[in-house]
Amino acid sequence: MTNTIRIMLVDDHAIVREGLRILLAEDAEFLIVSEAQNGAEAIELAPIVQPHVILMDLVMPNVDGIQATQALQHVLPTSRIIVLTSFSDDQWVSKAIQAGASGYLLKNVLKAELFLAIRTVASGQPFLHAEAQRTLMRRSTAPPSLLPTLTERERSVLDGIVGGLSNKEIARSLHLTEGTVKGYVSTILTKLAVADRTQAALYAIKHGFDLTQ
Repeated sequence: MTNTIRIMLVDDHAIVREGLRILLAEDAEFLIVSEAQNGAEAIELAPIVQPHVILMDLVMPNVDGIQATQALQHVLPTSRIIVLTSFSDDQWVSKAIQAGASGYLLKNVLKAELFLAIRTVASGQPFLHAEAQRTLMRRSTAPPSLLPTLTERERSVLDGIVGGLSNKEIARSLHLTEGTVKGYVSTILTKLAVADRTQAALYAIKHGFDLTQ
């Protein structure tokens, strides 16, 4: 199946991995390719099984989720990592995002939101639990936000990026050509001093970008 999302589970509790395995098996789009009980195993196995998305616990023996996320960003940068944890405090959320996680979910998440998060992150867009978003916004102090440097049109394009839209979809919604949108995206990345669309979306969320504007 060409659209299959390859998933790796990383959690030191076997019952959690079993629950996720059963839950994800309900959707034919998801394929669990490997499981690891700590970060060290994840770092060893991920390059072999090549997952699209890694569901990563935070508190584990030997190598924790933050350390594993940092390492995996180097050895397997194409894999997207969703932190799946019980912790929502400032320290954990910020460390996870800084380490390179594309998503942050709490373990009390509903099935529909978990499935949406996996699909969103697999497509290259970030997905943060609402509480994690609020945490990032509370910590967005210095340096000052670069969002005011964007023009009204650039903010509209950024809104599409945060919403997980492709350049083609943004172009359609704003009645622009896809090439024009691509140019706007490049300008946005430069102005926000970020490397890619995912980082741009995370930056926008961190600095309280208003999705309703």
